[in-house]
Amino acid sequence: MIKKNFKVFMLVLLLAFASCSFTSKPFGGGTSDKDKLLIQVITYVLEQGHYNPIDINDDFSEELFKDYLELTDPVKRYYYESDYKEFEKYKYFLDDQLNNLDITFFNVTHQKLMERIEEAKVLYKDILSKPFDYTIDETFDTDSDNNAYVKTKKQMRERWRKQLKFSTLSNYDDIKEQEEQNLKKDKYYIEKTDEEIEREAREATLKSLNIYFNDNVEDLKREDWFAQYVNTIVEEFDPHTYYLAPKSKESFDQRMSGKLEGIGARLQKRMDYIKIVELISGGPAWRSQKLEVEDIILKVKQEFEAFPVDIVGMRISDAIKYIKGPKGTKVTLTIKKVDGTIKDVEIVRDVVELGETYAKTSIVEKGNKKYGVINLPAFYVDFKDYKNLNAAADVKKELERLKRENMEGLVLDLRNNGGGSLPTVVEMAGLFIEQGPVVQVRSTGSPKEVLKDTDKSITWSGPLVILVNELSASASEIMAAAMQDYKRAIIIGSKQTYGKGTVQNVYNLNNLVRNSTKGDLGALAFTTQKYYRINGGSVQLEGVKSDVNVPGRYAFIEVGEKEKENPLAWDEIDAAKYNEFKSYFNYEQTIKRSKQRMLQNNQLKLIEKNAKWVKSKIDETMVSLNYKDYKANLDLNEEEAKEFDKISEYKTNLKFLSLPYEKALFAKDTTDLKEKRERWHESLSKDVYIEEALNVLEDLNMASRHKKLANIKSK
Repeated sequence: MIKKNFKVFMLVLLLAFASCSFTSKPFGGGTSDKDKLLIQVITYVLEQGHYNPIDINDDFSEELFKDYLELTDPVKRYYYESDYKEFEKYKYFLDDQLNNLDITFFNVTHQKLMERIEEAKVLYKDILSKPFDYTIDETFDTDSDNNAYVKTKKQMRERWRKQLKFSTLSNYDDIKEQEEQNLKKDKYYIEKTDEEIEREAREATLKSLNIYFNDNVEDLKREDWFAQYVNTIVEEFDPHTYYLAPKSKESFDQRMSGKLEGIGARLQKRMDYIKIVELISGGPAWRSQKLEVEDIILKVKQEFEAFPVDIVGMRISDAIKYIKGPKGTKVTLTIKKVDGTIKDVEIVRDVVELGETYAKTSIVEKGNKKYGVINLPAFYVDFKDYKNLNAAADVKKELERLKRENMEGLVLDLRNNGGGSLPTVVEMAGLFIEQGPVVQVRSTGSPKEVLKDTDKSITWSGPLVILVNELSASASEIMAAAMQDYKRAIIIGSKQTYGKGTVQNVYNLNNLVRNSTKGDLGALAFTTQKYYRINGGSVQLEGVKSDVNVPGRYAFIEVGEKEKENPLAWDEIDAAKYNEFKSYFNYEQTIKRSKQRMLQNNQLKLIEKNAKWVKSKIDETMVSLNYKDYKANLDLNEEEAKEFDKISEYKTNLKFLSLPYEKALFAKDTTDLKEKRERWHESLSKDVYIEEALNVLEDLNMASRHKKLANIKSK
């Protein structure tokens, strides 16, 4: 239904666009014709089609000005204060430029950036040609927001010197540690001098920067920089609206094709850093158990290379070139953990089948009862053939299999589930309710649409617990919210889920331009709708509040929609007509008992303490460039972190097993399915949240039996 509405909308937009004279109007000679056409198409589509189009005015201009300069020079190591003052005259006129298809601001900043990059290439080589003194007491602020633009070349040199010294300090420490290992292995080993170590560390930094500037920055054409400018424009509308340049569109299509070759992690650029935002279930990174969401990748070392490549500041597409590689090859990643500790993690690359991201099930024995656990990493679907593959159909199969094993309660694990298909989540919700509304959807200027489950059958009517965390987003939030509103399930997890209450569509911009000779314009992903709970509230920013709030690793870290720039606001609409699920379950009593248990749980107390400690380390932005102090701080972090080793040592007495059909596959399996499931079961047996979810299922069953008996006696 949503797809149909979007197609109707795009048809109207296409007809309106085709009727405009500018579709075939020449812009005159010059190389910027394509740029102007792209600006024209993008601004028109956003003004006409975005869910909440914003006015392109002076306020918009001011934000675009700030954001684009931050994008091109996030740590202020290129532009001078004089450059900023030169740019500042455009600060409140970018809206006028866009309306007039004028890209002067981009041209001026781009030309100046290219000049400053050439100066930087000379500067860093000169600085790295001389030794650093690590006995001097000086500090470096890793928070670039605290930096102002420099005024003089002397100040610029000093900024680069400190940044390069900080980068090299990490190499220096790595080599020092390697020397210690060499001495332990070989008592005859001739230890390198401090001078040799210092020079080797600088050479490693120099090599990384040469690769970054020569192989990456120089490869960027003007059109690549312009694509970044266009993307900055569209991101002013909301954080989920973005431009896919032709190259990016190609990568996007490949990513959706079914296989990911490399380490099995989704990465995202945040300021100057590359962060892990998702680990693909069953992939090399996931199997290593050494990487986590929110880890920052600082360096990448190939199997037969002597030194790693520093990827800080790299474009994400360039960084990925170093991280990915052929199956079977090794790559070592230097990782900065969320607690500030630095670790080297070796990963053997592999081909990650997206089938590993599909629903997987375990039966768990608790006393003489059996319960089911279904882990759902995403609400996936084959958009070309819905019947061929969708998460709802897969979950239904797993439910039927679990029922044959006499399951008495179900845990649906939606932690880290970033969402997916809306029709799929509507169908999946229908597996647990008789019929009725699941989610409300609204487009600008249109009446709300209530998406309903119309199938009266219920696949599972027994006790249900849904696990969520701060990274459960979009379709996950729809599912959790609907089950909460129906009082069909108890939600256990973080204080709130991610808070993404919007729907996006990707559209090929070339479809809107007739007889264009300007080349491929790429595509635009933009927000077209907003969804609401059946009780009328939005999950936008607010997320879904757990019935039982338990502390997690990200409890005090800034994650979620509310931390994004330009998010759409929270609002509410009228509730849909629905009836709460009829059952004998005593939700209020069960929730109360669970909360009492959580307050007494020592494992959760330790997890919360760890989360607060991690936040304190993130807030520490000043780093000593004196090696003795730097090393002492690293050692202190390592020592403090030992207290939290007990978190991973936690063990329940629960036993997790594969279903019979899966056990039958193990004998003829060639994809290490048995090993993957055994590792998953091992992690489940250490999971305090799963343990509590099963306690809640047990309580629901007990309360249900008591209410049934009371009802029978009263009759």
